[in-house]
Order: sequence, then structure tokens, then C-alpha cells
Amino acid sequence: MKATIEYNSRKIEVDISNPIDISIPIDVSKQNINAWYADDPKISAETQDGYEISVANGAVVNFNNIQFNPHSHITHTECVGHITEKVHSINKNLKYFIFLAEVVTIAPLFHNGDFLIGVKQLKNALRNKKRDAIVIRTLPNLEEKKSMRYSDTNPTYLSEKAAIYLREKGIKHLLIDLPSVDKEKDDGQLLSHNAFWNTDGEIRMDATITEFIYVPNSVEDGEYLLNLMIAPFENDATPSKPILYEIIK
Repeated sequence: MKATIEYNSRKIEVDISNPIDISIPIDVSKQNINAWYADDPKISAETQDGYEISVANGAVVNFNNIQFNPHSHITHTECVGHITEKVHSINKNLKYFIFLAEVVTIAPLFHNGDFLIGVKQLKNALRNKKRDAIVIRTLPNLEEKKSMRYSDTNPTYLSEKAAIYLREKGIKHLLIDLPSVDKEKDDGQLLSHNAFWNTDGEIRMDATITEFIYVPNSVEDGEYLLNLMIAPFENDATPSKPILYEIIK
């Protein structure tokens, strides 16, 4: 099944029957991804009057409660409300969902005891390309990313200069396979979040950051059509399911 999208007077053709899912789901049947010192997510049957509502227990439906934090347990997309006193809703501020994206693979730099993604690496990857979104895959790209326990591990992060570069280049949607674009412990500075959303100037309300993605090794770097699907939560962040489509040359 093919679709043709008109983008800035350019016609882009994609095969929508071959989606590339780069999300990580909540899966309580095994070790779930986790960060920020949160308890693991829980999925369990609703209990009423001591009765567990599940088909296995004789009910006509399964009726589960789900307890989780989007920032800790699942691929999620957030808006500037994540770091502002006034809580802005991702559901209200993300109004469009189809974007031209560039997938880039970055080997983090070691700098002052940390691994980080630097501005020169992104400049080399993007050059003069004009994109709405960037999808960053970091190396090594192991399957273990889908079940990593990130708390107190000082994961790789994005340098402030790199975040400023992406903002100034017009990247509206930043997707990354890490728990955060910022250092795990940075005394609350959140330099890259603030830089990307431009909180010291005209705030980019329609810009988003998506964390905890996983881009399979079979996906080549390059240009894709991105469908950034989110769950309709009136919250600063929500679970999301970003899908890439290969552009037919």
C-alpha cells in the first residue's frame, strides 16, 4: 500500500504497509526499561468487592489497571511543560504528526568523565539538510536498550551546544534512544531541555522531545517520513509510538 505526500512542493512516496516501529512498549512479563529511580510499572486486573475482573477468573472481559510513569517506563513524547512551572499539555501543543525526519547514528564522545553527543557530530550528520525532526541512534546499539535500568548510571546525554544547534537549524522534533537529553545529575540545570525549547526567549511550544526510542540496526541512516503518534493525555508528556516510513526513491 503506497501513499504520496506533498511536502513543500515535493512529492514524497512511501509504502505505508511497511512501518518501522521505533518505540519501546511497557512489558511487565519481563524486565521493563526503567529510569529516574521509579518503581517498575504494573499491569493488574481491577478488583471489585474482592473479585478480580479477568476472563481467567470467570469474568466476561479483562479489565486491567496500568500504573506507570511515561518518563521512566516507556517511549514518550514531551513538550516544554515538562520543565515549566505552568504545566503545558503535549496533547494540546502537538497538533501535527507527520514530519520529514533524518535518522543519524552517533558514537558518543568521552568528555570530562561523561559520554555525550556533541555539536560537531550533529553538524556532520545533518550538514545542509532541512528536516522537521531528527532521530538519534547512539552506539553501541544493543537490544539491551529495551530493558536497561538507567538509574544512577550517568547515561549519555546531549550537549547544550548541540541542543542550541538543533534549535537554530529549525529541528522541531528531537527523538533519542536515551532516558534524557540532559545529564542524569546536573543540579537541576536541564541545559539541553532549556536550550532546545528556548526557555530564555520565545518558547517553542510546538517543539517536542521524544526519549526511550529504539532504532533497529537494520534501519539505515537517512531520510524518512515520521508519524509521531501519541496517546491523548493532558499532561506534559505522554506515551508515544513513533513510526518511520522509508521514502521510495
